[in-house]
Amino acid sequence: MSTSTGANTKALKIFVAGHHGMVGSAIVRRLQAGGYTNVLTAMRAELDLTNQSAVHAFMQREKPDYVFLAAAKVGGIYANNTFPGEFIFQNLAIQNNVIHSAWEAGVQRLLFLGSSCIYPRECPQPIREDYLLTGPLEPTNQPYAIAKIAGIELCDSYNRQYGTQYASAMPTNLYGPNDNYDLATSHVLPALIRKAHEAKERGDHELVVWGTGTPRREFLYVDDMADACVFLMESGVPSGLFNIGIGTDVTIRELAEAVVAAVGFEGKLTFDTTKPDGTPRKLLSVDKVKALGWQAKTPLTEGIHRAYQSFLNGEKR
Repeated sequence: MSTSTGANTKALKIFVAGHHGMVGSAIVRRLQAGGYTNVLTAMRAELDLTNQSAVHAFMQREKPDYVFLAAAKVGGIYANNTFPGEFIFQNLAIQNNVIHSAWEAGVQRLLFLGSSCIYPRECPQPIREDYLLTGPLEPTNQPYAIAKIAGIELCDSYNRQYGTQYASAMPTNLYGPNDNYDLATSHVLPALIRKAHEAKERGDHELVVWGTGTPRREFLYVDDMADACVFLMESGVPSGLFNIGIGTDVTIRELAEAVVAAVGFEGKLTFDTTKPDGTPRKLLSVDKVKALGWQAKTPLTEGIHRAYQSFLNGEKR
């Protein structure tokens, strides 16, 4: 694929795997806003990414110029603890099928998307890309993390053996339009938005938050993530692992306080310390992608307000 951003590049066929999800839909929005005219998508009913033969046939038929692999089975602590077999199997199947079938179809450029949970639980902060595989993972999401680590290695191995240009982008915690607000499977920020909204609607005097409130987390608005993905594509980055984040973090207590302020819930925050905290801190070093010329634009408070409006507008899964 040419690194030019001219009209010829805008017409290239770009397949977004997982376009119905939060990240994939944001990438589609960003591509369309950027003037790309040949964005290829497929609903799950049309293409089951866990089906090897179906993915192979799709890639052979369509032969895209570039692939964004945003499809994944994702969830919060509860979902990861409850369905570990599904998390490791489905993610391994999706990425194996898409990456291998892309190579078989002659696709030279691909961006594989993962998660910051690939890094060791007790990582030095901020977390640099070269900290991968330097210590034990967080047990609550280890199956998912191992699958994503395998995807990174798959891209690197195909680059080494076959000369492809497959890169990997690992975002911090994402939120925004088309997020998952199911309390059984959602991540902390969308879960807090829904819980605060429902507590406000019921007139509750208290909102209970899982854990101690002391872990620190970094949050990136999903449209910024999509912008980073398209930036990496347009920049012609051939391979490698890139952290994508905003570069600052907050405690879960501070996050909860920002959410209730955005929602307008006026009750008391309490913390259920019998529930797990997860990793003590996860702050990504974004020096590598920043050196290429990209950085996030959306402050957390602004992003939470936007996310809440999306929730109210029904822009959720």
